[in-house]
Amino acid sequence: MNIQNLSDFPLRTLALPPLSGEAPQNIVLLLHGLGSNAEDLISLAPLMARDLPDTLFLSVDAPYPCDMAPFGYQWFSLQDRDPERILKELRQVRPVLEDYIVQVLEKYNMKNNNLALSGFSQGTMTSLFTALYAQEPFAGILGYSGALFPDTESGSLTKQPVCLIHGTADDVVPFDNMKAAENLLQAQDFDLETLACPGLGHSIDEKGIEKGTAFLKRILYGSA
Repeated sequence: MNIQNLSDFPLRTLALPPLSGEAPQNIVLLLHGLGSNAEDLISLAPLMARDLPDTLFLSVDAPYPCDMAPFGYQWFSLQDRDPERILKELRQVRPVLEDYIVQVLEKYNMKNNNLALSGFSQGTMTSLFTALYAQEPFAGILGYSGALFPDTESGSLTKQPVCLIHGTADDVVPFDNMKAAENLLQAQDFDLETLACPGLGHSIDEKGIEKGTAFLKRILYGSA
């Protein structure tokens, strides 16, 4: 697979161009978890690209060095897991990610509805917070092993398709976080898909990749 290192953007970005060889028709933006980097989730791109041949996959380093390890990056600190403190940091990182997305869309001459966000763990938390409080909806959000932090200061949620996938044995971000997000989004009549992965810990398995790929195909290509 032809993974490229792009230098066009303020955050380090790895890219898998469309398998079709044509200009991209849409984009999937991948956000890694705590202490990881762009290499982590770009590994999903070749597995999904077979069913999404006109999609450009971008995987990006979070903007801050990880403060809990001597390597890797973070979207926000988790040394203090108080929800109010996490909310404060999500509010700070959101404009950084929004800025990055604006530059991506300008480069490829696309709109919000041509781009889907996908994340793992705190990459999911950041994706959900940024997209659900955006002024314009994106194509959708695919979140693995994450959590939704509602924020009354950021206004109402922006409706768009959401798919949440989570292992029932996750001991890092407990499975109950998916159920809480599901309840909140269902109450607001979101286009919502979920998948509980029995016995799976803080990880992504084959069924999760298959479900996520089918969701992305539906929202980006209009089919499952």
